[in-house]
Amino acid sequence: MTTQSSRGNSLGLSDFKNFSTLVRDSRFWKLAGQVIAIVAVGLFFALLWHNLNFNLQRLGIPFGYGFLGSQASFDIGESLIPFSPSDSFGKAMRVGLINTLRVSAIGIILATLLGLVVGVARLSDNWLVRKLALVYVEIFRNTPLLLQLVFWYTVFNKLPALDAQTAPSLIPFYFTKRGMAVPWINPTSGTGIWLILLASGILAAAWLGRWRTRLRVEQGIPSKRLLWSGGAIASAALLALIISRTAPFNLTIPRVEGTQLLGGLQLSPEFSALLIGLTIFTASFIAEIVRAGIQSVPKGQGEAARALGLKSGIITRRVILPQALRVIVPPLTSQYLNLAKNSSLAIAIGFPDLYAVSNTTLNQTGRAPEVFLIIAGTYLTISLTISLLMNLYNRTVQIKER
Repeated sequence: MTTQSSRGNSLGLSDFKNFSTLVRDSRFWKLAGQVIAIVAVGLFFALLWHNLNFNLQRLGIPFGYGFLGSQASFDIGESLIPFSPSDSFGKAMRVGLINTLRVSAIGIILATLLGLVVGVARLSDNWLVRKLALVYVEIFRNTPLLLQLVFWYTVFNKLPALDAQTAPSLIPFYFTKRGMAVPWINPTSGTGIWLILLASGILAAAWLGRWRTRLRVEQGIPSKRLLWSGGAIASAALLALIISRTAPFNLTIPRVEGTQLLGGLQLSPEFSALLIGLTIFTASFIAEIVRAGIQSVPKGQGEAARALGLKSGIITRRVILPQALRVIVPPLTSQYLNLAKNSSLAIAIGFPDLYAVSNTTLNQTGRAPEVFLIIAGTYLTISLTISLLMNLYNRTVQIKER
């Protein structure tokens, strides 16, 4: 009996010593703190979910997304896919999503190009160009985006309407109360063949360029990289022309016939105002990012390139910008995310983007939690996709440590 009692006491004392040692271990408290935080956050969201279900049950509205299959009974003014009021709420929200993706994608491309030009102009040796770029940045960066969108929409509403006396324009661009009309390309029967063969030609040109560069480095043979790469692309284009017997696309130019504007790419005033506003506003921030990135490159890089006899344009493209990208890409990602999220301000000028269509759906169905979760989840997915693509690109421009 005495032996068993002493064993029990010694076992309890050992456990106490182990627990005391565990309590004094900082790693235990770090792990315990993380577990407590996760449990607290989980309990918080569980409480919110319980309150939401309780209130919905009191109102007799069960939580669910079955309403997406119901008839929408409203029309959408601008859609890339066929839509009628007899279609479902789910299809209406797809129309809004496509409109959001369209204006975001085009806006990112145009804002990048404009921001790059203005950013380089901010460092120009020409005083007038430098000051004009500075005025552009300071005006559009320091005024609210919503104000700019309303301004551009008002401008389009004040433009003249088309009538029988409207004269054809020497420049194939029309800006009227109906929106913009610009030259555009339409696919032909051979567009698919052209795309496949040209893509193959570009890949072959890239491989040939690397091969010729390696020969020049290893064996001292003149590379003639442009000749080989250009020949690969020209051969692919010639083969596509022989097979398809048609051009890759047809160019359509807008024209006025009576009171109608035909041909080209016609954009509504709402889409035009939103695209112009997002592009100009975001480009003002991108311009400062580009300027800061260029100035982060040591001046000795440009001086060494000039000492080799390179021209200023080549120095900017081949020496300065590749090094500046390491500084430019991370904040540039934030501006792309801002542009995608700022597109939700389209509701202020009547453009049927995802948020505007979802708001109409909410008003007709009363399904506030479900609709807001769809909106939040969609914008979150768009933002995460942009971040993923930009992070992958950022890895390619960063310095690789050996």
